[in-house]
Amino acid sequence: MEFKQLTALVTVAEVGSVTRAAELLHLVQPAVTRQIRLLEQELGVALFERTRQGMRPTEAGAVMVERARRALHELDRARAEIRPTPGVVTGIVIVGLLESAADLLTEPLVTAVLRDHPGIELRVLTGYSGHLQRWLDDGDLDLSLLYNLTSTPSLNVEPLASERLWAAAPPEAGLRADRPVSLAEVAAHPMVMPAPGHALRALIDGGAKDVEVTFEVAVQTNSLRLQKLLVRGGHGWTILPGVGIAEDVAAGALSAAPLRDPEIWRWIVLGIPRAGRVPAAAAVVAAELVRQVRTAVEERRWPSAICHREIQV
Repeated sequence: MEFKQLTALVTVAEVGSVTRAAELLHLVQPAVTRQIRLLEQELGVALFERTRQGMRPTEAGAVMVERARRALHELDRARAEIRPTPGVVTGIVIVGLLESAADLLTEPLVTAVLRDHPGIELRVLTGYSGHLQRWLDDGDLDLSLLYNLTSTPSLNVEPLASERLWAAAPPEAGLRADRPVSLAEVAAHPMVMPAPGHALRALIDGGAKDVEVTFEVAVQTNSLRLQKLLVRGGHGWTILPGVGIAEDVAAGALSAAPLRDPEIWRWIVLGIPRAGRVPAAAAVVAAELVRQVRTAVEERRWPSAICHREIQV
């Protein structure tokens, strides 16, 4: 099994065409076909089937593509970590950001890392906490912001900040930051809710259970953007972290107020895999991410958030 065979396999799977893969790899089509056939002969299984839509991986092929992609990625990382200049930190770092905080943190994080460590290639993925944790466990992320998580057998977790959840409604509802609204008042309206299984939904449902409040759920979605869109469209109220709605409120697209009776909080943490060493580039990015979170909280750009103790990365 050779590097060029794995490269051909992943490229064909991604573009769905031997012809297109050959163009991208600067090879002739028969050469790419030969690499795939040699790999199939070695493994003893078919890796692709031809369909009207193009080349589609078989079940065995899909497994092989996933493993090959990770192997190629690790080789890329190894090349990037070799330091051509003493004292210069280099490498590829894949960082996960919570969707709700991505707008606040992405640009300043990227700016600081590229300014101070131009040898680092930064890749930023966003998602919900559950998705990000799974990507960390699978080795697809080097570090990530998560919430409401303590250390696990696979992850080291450091607390960064706690933030209060807010009710969000159309502008005409007149919600205000200086007038917290009770969960019972929120529940008097149809609700646009996170989908079941979402960690935020579990937080909201737990708070409602504590005060024996029942919601009339109008619609459920796993998208922060769609939650806000549906609220703006008049389909109900919702509950979100303040950081995820600050710009909408400032623009007059939503009105919002912190929750009370009960207050519902989530705590933001930094997760780093336990397995293996932490590359120097990943440690640099982790330290910068911690700094950006603290700065945003201290400068009150992260609504209703408070910092935890000093973090050492």
